[in-house]
Amino acid sequence: MAKQNYLTAPPKISTMPPGVPYIVGNEAAERFSYYGMNSILTIFMTKYLLDKMGHLSVMHPANAEAWYHTFVSVLYFLPLFGAILADAVFGKFRVVLWLSIVYCGGHATLALMGSPVAHMIEPRYLLAIGLVLIALGAGGIKPCVSTNVGDQFGETNKHLLTRVFNWFYFSINAGSAFSTLLIPWLLEPYQAASDGFIAKLPPSMVSFLENPRLHSPDIAFGLPGVFMAIATIVFWLGRKKFVHIPPVGLRTYGREIFNRETGKILLNVLMPVPFVAIFWALWQQNFSSWIVQAESMDRHFLGIDWLSSQIQTVNPLFILIMLPLFSYWLYPLVEKIIPLTPLRKMGAGLFVTAGAFFLVAVIQTWIDAGQKPSITWQIWAFVILTAGETLVSPTHLEFSYTQGPIKLKSLVMCTYLIAISLGNQFTAAVNFFIQNPDGTVKLQGSSYFMFFVYAMLGTAVLFAIVTPFYKGRTYLQGQPEGGFAAQPEV
Repeated sequence: MAKQNYLTAPPKISTMPPGVPYIVGNEAAERFSYYGMNSILTIFMTKYLLDKMGHLSVMHPANAEAWYHTFVSVLYFLPLFGAILADAVFGKFRVVLWLSIVYCGGHATLALMGSPVAHMIEPRYLLAIGLVLIALGAGGIKPCVSTNVGDQFGETNKHLLTRVFNWFYFSINAGSAFSTLLIPWLLEPYQAASDGFIAKLPPSMVSFLENPRLHSPDIAFGLPGVFMAIATIVFWLGRKKFVHIPPVGLRTYGREIFNRETGKILLNVLMPVPFVAIFWALWQQNFSSWIVQAESMDRHFLGIDWLSSQIQTVNPLFILIMLPLFSYWLYPLVEKIIPLTPLRKMGAGLFVTAGAFFLVAVIQTWIDAGQKPSITWQIWAFVILTAGETLVSPTHLEFSYTQGPIKLKSLVMCTYLIAISLGNQFTAAVNFFIQNPDGTVKLQGSSYFMFFVYAMLGTAVLFAIVTPFYKGRTYLQGQPEGGFAAQPEV
């Protein structure tokens, strides 16, 4: 399709841009694929990983957590390269489309671990290759998809930007909620007799649900690949609806980056990154250390015996509740008392997140004492963690977009993603460091979680000291190059 058939600037409308539904739909399907795979990685490596002969070859939890966070760290670092390719060379549409195909290949490779191919190629190699492809695909498209949302808006409908970023984040969590509930169930062996609700179904349905072929790595890792293919198709279908900002070329791109004014802007936007990184060092552990902890808890809740890797489903469910609750009730209420800027929201979220990990540390002291506490306690920790996420994550996402120069939007969005990468690097480094040669760990039990509580509290206090000195400015597509007048973002 010729380039001139695409919109290259936001239409002058006051309503929601026509391309937004395609972008949001694409994100929901892509997030299903990613979080579905992501939800079972740690439990797969610690309980179900086999060797080529079909024998169990699982990892120690600390080792699995270290490698898991290394994978996530690499995935969230690669957007730097995807952003340069999108903004300078190919444009966002081509980068997203091509790398989405690579992404699908990664899911397909992981699915081979449950096929006869795993008897010819070591499953650990298939795991590594699949994760590399997913990191390349997901990492490459991440800065492009989120900036593509902001590119749809200009001066006439910029008032809808905050709302659409919340809806964008809503789609992320809608996709992840469904996948984190379903995909773990497709991996782990299932006994309907232990589940009062399922046991009441017709015998034929119970027999179908207990079929071993329904619960295997090829199905559990393959279904996310199907949804990634759907995400790719939805994105392609919206090509004539959304705005395509043309690439500026490497020479122009280089001039934009390497000048004094841009340098000042990038340094400004980087200011929150190391602080938000520690937030992600804690948050991402609901896919690793929190799952390991849930293995030692009583997971009977609402009449169902839940899998440890399914408990994280409550996080996106709580997000779906908290996003509108915070946007339409809490924030306006607080605004009557004190101006609620993005940095103040993020600062509050850091303190709240420390509270979530403190509760998890308390739970761990009970487990260390030989008790088997109810999973309800970890669900309460998820409530607090989700409140912190609602304050930090969508706010930093919007902050990164609006504070970036128009020609460098994808690159500046990487500051949001680099914070996630750095946080996972920190957690991976901690987990590698605490492993002793004899298989023991230096930070055992509740002391592990308390380490992160102290790290988060120290970060939050330092953030509160630094943020009053920040001054930024907002840039949107379709406005004069100078952007809006400089304004404090405290």
